Amino acid sequence: MAPRMLLSMPLHAITEVYGEAGLRERLLLELETFPEAERKQLIEALDLAARLHAGDRRVREPYLNHLLRVAIRIIKYYGVRDVDVLTAALLHDAVEDHPDELAGTTQGTYTELTEAAIAELASRFGPRVAELVRSVTNPEYDPERDRHEQYRAHVAASLERDPWARVIKVSDFTDNGVGVVHTTPEKAVSAARKYRPLVPKLRELVGRPDTPLSIAAKDHILDQLDLAEERFACILDG
Repeated sequence: MAPRMLLSMPLHAITEVYGEAGLRERLLLELETFPEAERKQLIEALDLAARLHAGDRRVREPYLNHLLRVAIRIIKYYGVRDVDVLTAALLHDAVEDHPDELAGTTQGTYTELTEAAIAELASRFGPRVAELVRSVTNPEYDPERDRHEQYRAHVAASLERDPWARVIKVSDFTDNGVGVVHTTPEKAVSAARKYRPLVPKLRELVGRPDTPLSIAAKDHILDQLDLAEERFACILDG
């Protein structure tokens, strides 16, 4: 395979045929025109994400594949070249999933470990990256309340106040929502129930004037949200 052929392939097709190695190569191809310092930062973020999530899987694939697709989608389909946003995209689950490893300690409450992990990201990549990751990191759940409802409430609140975090979250949502057909039937039902109620809110947020995307990117995302809703309906109503 000629490596540049990856530039014409859908992300889930790369995943199915070439796996993590293909997605890594696709990201590097997308980064060829970035300044050297920005490429270096993004590769450092990718290396950190790969280390933190080395043992994690998403049913049938390494978890890193998801992070790679989220970042590539933001570059390719949203037209975003903001290095801080892309860094945060690669690390958007790092604090939520591995706060102790990132912070370098197992001592403390969930909130304390979260703050320590965010501080570590700020030290490595700057405060803007750290705050973007904070905006897409779920708080500790109240065991007395429905987890999915708490997730959706947090997403809505955090994206209200942080327009750039919307860019990361909507790529994450697309990977989970449109990509719901790439998982097991049991996981697909669970994901559809979790994500379907968010579609109207995401449509509204994407359409806002302060969401920092082009009209073409917004139209693309709205089409993807329609496709996700169609798939959720087939899974839950069909």
